[in-house]
Amino acid sequence: MRLLVKVIDPNTADPGDWNKVAEHFPGFNFPASADVEFELVADHLKIEWKTDIGTFGSALIAPSQGSHTSILQPVASVSNWQQFREYVRELKPHEFIFRGQRDNSWRLRTCFHRTGRTNLARYYRQDILTLWRHFSAIVPQHFDLSNPLHYAAFVSLAQHHGFPTPLLDWTYSPFVAAYFAYRGLRNSEVKAEPPARKVRIFIFDKNEWLKSFIQVPKLAPLPPHFTILEPLAIANPRIIPQQALVSVTNIDDIEGYIQWAESVSGKTLLRVIDLPVQERPDVVSELSLMGVAAGSLLPGLDGTCEELKERFYDL
Repeated sequence: MRLLVKVIDPNTADPGDWNKVAEHFPGFNFPASADVEFELVADHLKIEWKTDIGTFGSALIAPSQGSHTSILQPVASVSNWQQFREYVRELKPHEFIFRGQRDNSWRLRTCFHRTGRTNLARYYRQDILTLWRHFSAIVPQHFDLSNPLHYAAFVSLAQHHGFPTPLLDWTYSPFVAAYFAYRGLRNSEVKAEPPARKVRIFIFDKNEWLKSFIQVPKLAPLPPHFTILEPLAIANPRIIPQQALVSVTNIDDIEGYIQWAESVSGKTLLRVIDLPVQERPDVVSELSLMGVAAGSLLPGLDGTCEELKERFYDL
C-alpha cells in the first residue's frame, strides 16, 4: 500500500509541507510517499515501510492496555486521610495537579476512550461541530473553535454536563480532588465495604511535564501527546471554584504513556494515593468545613441540593 508522508510542523504541530519547514532540518531529505505493509502478528500490529528516497523501517505495535486495571502502586507512606493531609501540605502549590477517582482499580483514561471510540478526526468533524450547533441555541456566549482556548473551554463545558470527551479534569487543590474521589459514594454503602476498597487521588508533576514534553492543544492528526490546558471559564462557573484545568490527549493508555515518559526523563511524574472508602463520612464532613462541598464547587440548584442532601440525610 502506497501512502503519502506528511511532515509535522514543529512550530504548529500541524501536518504541513516539507518545503516550509526544511530550514529547521538542514542536510535532511524528506520522502513524499512510502510503500507500507501491515501484518497482524498474534495481538500485535507489525508495520514495515520503504520510502521513495530509499529509507525504510519497521515497528511492532502492542495493543492498548487502556481498558485494563491500573498497575500504579500507591505511595506506601500514605494510607489514611490524616496522612494524606500531611503529605499534600508539603507539596509546592501550583506545581502539582490532582485528580480524584472513586475506584483505585480504574486506569487513567478519558471518557471518550472509555466508549471504545478511536477516530478523533471524526469526533471533531461530527460530534463537536454538531454539539457546537446545538449549544449555540442554549448558551449565549460564542465559542470560536479555531481558538485553542475557546475550543478547550467548549469541550470542558460539554464534559461537565456529561458529554464524552478526550479531556480529563484536574485541579490545583488536593482537597477538591479528594472531594470528587468520594463524591460518587454514599455513607450507607461505604459502611459495609471491606477495608481493601479504596478511592484514588492522582498527583501529577505539571511543572516538570511542561518543561520536558511538547504541549499541543489539538487532537488529530498528531503524534501521541498529553497536553495540559487551563481553559477559559466561558459559560462554565464551575471552573474557578474547582481550581480546574484539563488535560487533552489522543492517547488511550495514558498511564502507559506517562510511564514511558518517566523512563525517558528519569523522573517521577505521576504518583497515586489510595484512601479507604470507609473514611468517607469523616472526610466529606471535614471538607465541608473547608468550604469544599457541592454548593461551592457546583454553583447552581443542583450543587445546592446535593450539598444540603449530604448535610441533612445520612444516605
